[in-house]
Amino acid sequence: MESCMDFLSRLDYDTSLKILKCLDDPADLVRVSCVSRSWRHYVITNGLFRQLCLRIFPQLSRAVCVAELNGLGQEERAGVGTSYSTEWIAREREHRVYSYLARAFMSTVSMNCIAKTIGASSTDNFPQESIDNTLEQGDNIGGRFSYWSSSGQNNPDVPETLTYELISKICVITDINIQPFLAHFQMGSPIYSARSVRFKMGHPKAPFDPSAEGVFIWTYTSPEFPMTQENRLQKFRLPEPVLCIGGILQIELLGRVQRQEMDGLLYICVSYVEVLGRSLSPKFRAEVLDPSGLFVLKSQPLGTSENEYPEIPTDNDDDDDDDEMQTGEIEFRRISNELRAQALGEAVEDDWDEDEYEDEDFEVEYAL
Repeated sequence: MESCMDFLSRLDYDTSLKILKCLDDPADLVRVSCVSRSWRHYVITNGLFRQLCLRIFPQLSRAVCVAELNGLGQEERAGVGTSYSTEWIAREREHRVYSYLARAFMSTVSMNCIAKTIGASSTDNFPQESIDNTLEQGDNIGGRFSYWSSSGQNNPDVPETLTYELISKICVITDINIQPFLAHFQMGSPIYSARSVRFKMGHPKAPFDPSAEGVFIWTYTSPEFPMTQENRLQKFRLPEPVLCIGGILQIELLGRVQRQEMDGLLYICVSYVEVLGRSLSPKFRAEVLDPSGLFVLKSQPLGTSENEYPEIPTDNDDDDDDDEMQTGEIEFRRISNELRAQALGEAVEDDWDEDEYEDEDFEVEYAL
């Protein structure tokens, strides 16, 4: 142990920061924050959890600030005479929100994130062939054919769009699955697929009415994916998971490949659409502020409710540092155990020893 040292106190600031920014697992950053008071202070001061979240999802760069839901703000609960500075309180709040967010990103639970349809760029026979039919899997529902059909076109390059509202304004999207429609009732059973597809995600413009047409701001556009002329659920995985802020997804169907024998026009028909990912609501919310896409990230702290908040120190004596750490230790004990449980695939008992961290000299040392 005599040959070991705390590298944060021995190396220069830039080198230490570069080392800790190499951590890409939220669980590792939680462990770093639990090493000692000085290490936790270092993580909070440099916003390492926010930087980690930004590396995972660049869409978070539009977050202008963070806020915590339910109850009084920490500034009000601290009271008069507290040693907490306004700046430090803001940093701690940001640290908590982004640490909870990083933990939420680790979830592997996936679901269909479509809440409802908004509209299609065209429809051949409404309402029989409306976009609403794409929400039900299968091309024959209740004894009738179920699909959306575009209007017919002579030009094969005329695109079509299908627009959906997601289950919350803050979702992580990984895959979009689409099944082209096979017309059993037409000669030759043609399949009305598109040549390729592309996906956009974003939010409505002010006044943020998702039912209005042509009023969306797209903050993400995917690469173009080829679609095959086959009657099956075709899976399109995004290059990286995308954080959709605003809850609007649009499918662009590019290029027409099938003519209808009856009128000689080109159509695109879809029987089913599935958007896979996960909602971060209700623990997190996104309040879009303006058409530029700037938003406020709101979080409900883990294990809290309107009447459930950890104690905040209100005195100025020498025990301020101990009290200051108590809240963080409890929070990180919970997060650390849950993260380890996810990593090991089993339940992890709460083995945090609070008395061990009461020692001013406690420190995990690293050999260089």
